[in-house]
Amino acid sequence: MITKVKENKIVATPDQNGQAPALLNAPQEVLAYAREAGIQIVDVKFVDLLGLWRHFSLPLSALGERDFEEGLGYDGSSIIGFQGIHESDLILIPDPTTAVQDPLLAVPTLSLICNVYDPITRLPYSRDPRRVAQAAERYLIETGIATTSYWGPEAEFFVFGDVRFDNTPQAAYFFLDGEEAEWNYGRNGGQPNLGHRARHKEHYFQSPPVDTMQDLRSEIALRLIEAGVQVEVHHTEVGSGQQEIDLRFNSLTKMADWQMMYKYVIKNVARRHGYTATFMPKPIFGDNGSGMHVHNSLWRDDEALFFDAGGYAMLSELALHYIGGVLKHSAALLAFCAPTTNSYRRLTPGFEAPVNLVYSQRNRSAGIRIPRYSDSPRAKRIEYRCPDPTANPYLAFSAILMAGLDGIQNRIDPGDPADFDLYELEPEEAAKIKTVPSSLSESLAALEADHEFLLKGGVFTPDLIETWIKTKRANEIDPLRLRPHPYEFYLYYDA
Repeated sequence: MITKVKENKIVATPDQNGQAPALLNAPQEVLAYAREAGIQIVDVKFVDLLGLWRHFSLPLSALGERDFEEGLGYDGSSIIGFQGIHESDLILIPDPTTAVQDPLLAVPTLSLICNVYDPITRLPYSRDPRRVAQAAERYLIETGIATTSYWGPEAEFFVFGDVRFDNTPQAAYFFLDGEEAEWNYGRNGGQPNLGHRARHKEHYFQSPPVDTMQDLRSEIALRLIEAGVQVEVHHTEVGSGQQEIDLRFNSLTKMADWQMMYKYVIKNVARRHGYTATFMPKPIFGDNGSGMHVHNSLWRDDEALFFDAGGYAMLSELALHYIGGVLKHSAALLAFCAPTTNSYRRLTPGFEAPVNLVYSQRNRSAGIRIPRYSDSPRAKRIEYRCPDPTANPYLAFSAILMAGLDGIQNRIDPGDPADFDLYELEPEEAAKIKTVPSSLSESLAALEADHEFLLKGGVFTPDLIETWIKTKRANEIDPLRLRPHPYEFYLYYDA
């Protein structure tokens, strides 16, 4: 029997009688696959609090079935936001359903995503983001509202040909460059300047030769498919060097797993070709930033719960209450969904930024949009446009779900839809529209004041929320606040 990868799970091809075998999810089946496929190295991965993959590797011969039960130990005190030095030990338990051959490495390597456990209590570690996502999915079922939530994030990113930055006591700067950038129309760097570039804000859906990244995106898409991630479409975005590759929707934890593989493959394929890819929301002043528009729907078995043919934009009452919860809690949500100081360089009026906490069909200036590409019940969903791709997907998706469920449980009214251009409002009318926080500091303060909805069902814990706020303030807000900004020299040096 020959095995192959499909939908991020190891499966076997039909046998000689044409019978489709079951998915190979058990540890012994994963190990059998690895031996048959010529795997030499096993790479075990887990996600840290901030949303970065951490990993270590071992020879296939060193991984046994017992490791899927007893776990692999590591030092949790060396991971930001995890354990203290006096309680450092944690263990990783591989999830066999995530087993897939790494699509990039030269040495045949099996990738396994792990859950983090406490070695003393043998319970899931409370600060493990993947635990949060799995708990959110369980809580959804416990509420009786739905059986599944589906997620489809559109994580934009930039590709540059050169990046330099530094911060020292007496210097601070950054420098970006890229072949597609409109500022290179007049470049004279010793090589012919061929001139095909998009003008400012005209990069969206460009074709070659203006689009120089077609083959790069195609290679990324093919490597993702090899890793079991389902790709739907790829194209250029509005900003200079900005790209987008969209994935087919999936359930919450599985989509968060896919999002981690998405960023891993993009960064590494770009590097292989001499480029650098970044998910930083606002790397270029005056240009569009990168968002992560999150498409989301609830289902009960095969029933699409967000659909009602007679509702506004064909939305059900349940969907409107879900929207009400997301809008009500958005200030707190953005502590997880727009979790960096740079996120709020993007969340400013203009630049297609979704700063207004209203909902609308088709209107991209609203915080929540209801896509109308199709009126099929199966396509009915909301699109939350405020998040960006620096978010930890396990925490961000879980927080959005918990806010929406709170809206349903408390029948929160989202108000009237905003089917008009929010940027063209008169000042007195615009002042009536609630907007997103203007800084990470404001979002963290909102999370401190409004997080009870996240604690339901033990999905988030007070400890995780407190650790998140403390870590963000100590590692990001304070260091930035205490440093002179290069633009301040332009403003104040001759004061």
